[in-house]
Amino acid sequence: DTLWDLAIAEVEKRENTYNDGKNVEVWEKSILFMGNKNGGKTTIILRCLEREETPKPTLALEYTFGRRVRRHNAPKDIAHFWELGGGTSLLDLIQIPITNNNVNSFAVVLVLDLSKPNELWTTMEKLLQVTRHHVNKILTKVEKTSPEVATEIKQRMENNLQKDHPDYELIDPFPMPLVIIGSKYDIFHEFDSEMRKIISKTLRFVSHYYGASLVFTSKSEALLLKARVLINHLAFGYDKSKSLSVDHSKPLFIPAGLDSLSQIGPPPASDSDIGKMRAKTPLELWKKVFEETFPPKSFCDLQDTKDPAQDLQYAECEVDVTRAQKKQ
Repeated sequence: DTLWDLAIAEVEKRENTYNDGKNVEVWEKSILFMGNKNGGKTTIILRCLEREETPKPTLALEYTFGRRVRRHNAPKDIAHFWELGGGTSLLDLIQIPITNNNVNSFAVVLVLDLSKPNELWTTMEKLLQVTRHHVNKILTKVEKTSPEVATEIKQRMENNLQKDHPDYELIDPFPMPLVIIGSKYDIFHEFDSEMRKIISKTLRFVSHYYGASLVFTSKSEALLLKARVLINHLAFGYDKSKSLSVDHSKPLFIPAGLDSLSQIGPPPASDSDIGKMRAKTPLELWKKVFEETFPPKSFCDLQDTKDPAQDLQYAECEVDVTRAQKKQ
């Protein structure tokens, strides 16, 4: 027997032991965390996995996993956690975790640093655009090879908003489950109330438009717990939270499909200003209004120029000597 034959036999033996005459399905999901550099992604992941570790800066793309037991003698459910470091400087790496094989069981968590409103829209737009483009390319391939899987993915996204919802025709759901987390609420809470209102309303609109859930969090245990509820739903299929908080003076918590354009209201600008903006879509209009108050940092400013090869924490004597020889 080859090593592969032995491995297959071992897996079949385990499955038979687990099943014991019943069909027990192992739940396996993947989540990609991305967002602002130093926005708190690692802290949120460690909290979800109940790990008491000190967060370290993420280099490029990092992987970890979590397991949960649903009931005694059942196989453990698995959640794969991927984290994209470097803000918007490593967009090409998004293609690594999201593949044809797992697109049906994938979700995205976008962590936006509320304390940096001038980076907020650019970071969000760039990361979501690149992810959506990659996922759409995969879905085009999947439609040809397994049309039933592609149909299932589309139906699941449409189910986030009931067909009788007044905004059903006006939104453009993201092609996979999406949670938007506004981090560093403790700093954001010190902002002027008008600034907080503009940021909150804008993020409510964006989340609703993409069929996403929205939650504001900080290092506070109570707020981290709320974010964890949404992530555990994606990762392990735990029950959705029924609570809702849309008050701009408090941390927002809005599960997907529970908001509406009428509750969010129009963009925070005068009618005459809105008339001059000439936006083609509602998303573009909100972007222009938001950037009037918070002029964006250019995409180049958000690029991470630091070379990890020069970072002493990754020094490896033999590798560095060989690299020096090659350069020479």
